[in-house]
Amino acid sequence: MPSFSVRPEIAALSPYVPGMSIEEIRQRYQLENVVKLASNENPLGTPPLAAEAIRRCAAGAFRYPQSGNPRLAAALAELHHVDARRIAIGNGSDEILDMLIRMLAEPGRDNIVCFRPCFSIYPIQSNICGVEVRRQSLNGDFSFDFDALLNLVTDRTRLVFITTPDNPSGYCPPRADVAALAARLAARAPQALLVIDEAYMDFAGDDADGERRFSLLANSELPNNALVCRTFSKSYGLAGLRIGYAVLPEELAQYYWRARLPFSVNVLAEEAALAALRDTAFREATLTLVRTERRRLTERLRDLGFSVWPSHANFLLCRPDDDGPDAKACFEALLKRGFIIRPLGSYQLPDHLRISIGTKEENDAFLATLEDVLRELDTNEHRADVF
Repeated sequence: MPSFSVRPEIAALSPYVPGMSIEEIRQRYQLENVVKLASNENPLGTPPLAAEAIRRCAAGAFRYPQSGNPRLAAALAELHHVDARRIAIGNGSDEILDMLIRMLAEPGRDNIVCFRPCFSIYPIQSNICGVEVRRQSLNGDFSFDFDALLNLVTDRTRLVFITTPDNPSGYCPPRADVAALAARLAARAPQALLVIDEAYMDFAGDDADGERRFSLLANSELPNNALVCRTFSKSYGLAGLRIGYAVLPEELAQYYWRARLPFSVNVLAEEAALAALRDTAFREATLTLVRTERRRLTERLRDLGFSVWPSHANFLLCRPDDDGPDAKACFEALLKRGFIIRPLGSYQLPDHLRISIGTKEENDAFLATLEDVLRELDTNEHRADVF
């Protein structure tokens, strides 16, 4: 049996931990119906126009995509009122994030700066590339300490990552604070790029104007040293097709297209994305549902004895109160009953849970099951006290 030697960075790597799949839980517990509220997917499914486009274009899947995805780049440029030469498109926004690190940071010399906890792809891909990761802990309420973050920046910092709204808390900093961070970063480290990951920005605020209140991109205020990432995985309902994009400085976009694998975005993903942009009724229904159910789920979870953090995303961060059951017991009991939520041990938050916003029917069933679980766990705890 051969023994393969891998780079030390790979041998020491802690991999990304995805949410459990529906099929996995069906098989494990022999369940017919499973509700997944773990991976922040669109509660309404795939946009009808996108599904139609996939069926219509499936016969052309033997063809390679057009280089540079120019039709989609043009549509995104029109959507965000920017030059199409500033658009980068990738196999999910993950590909763009990975490419930025590989393009800008020199292994063994440069560093990236991010918060802890944060979307784990930032540190994972940096570690793979042999780039130092410098991390600042979030405040106790999961808000951002931009002063402390900037204190980690050196003349070797090439990228600073922030997620707004943040994952896993849903916290969204004021737009003016993000603009000020970009300006201060430019003064302190002109070589550094601020990466603003807006994967969940569509859901910000309690009304249709929320995105404009929080997003620099939505207000055409993108600084010269900043990049904004977006995705089709959330409000556009295309997580399984893996397609994301970024608006970035034109010079950097040119380098991105030089370095990106030539056909990383497949033809069906591109056609579905173009159709999803046209399916405005589906997207508006998604945003309305998420905002309505986010408020309702927050109130009901608090009634059931959970601390719930305010969220601008399509999920909620919560924690059982001190006199309630622990988070792991809740997660495992729900799993056995066919409800997948997200434990946050991989975020170093073992006492917390993250719950994606589902449909009203899914949320109703989840809340009813959670009530049963809490009663059962409370009964078992009292039995243990007796014996």
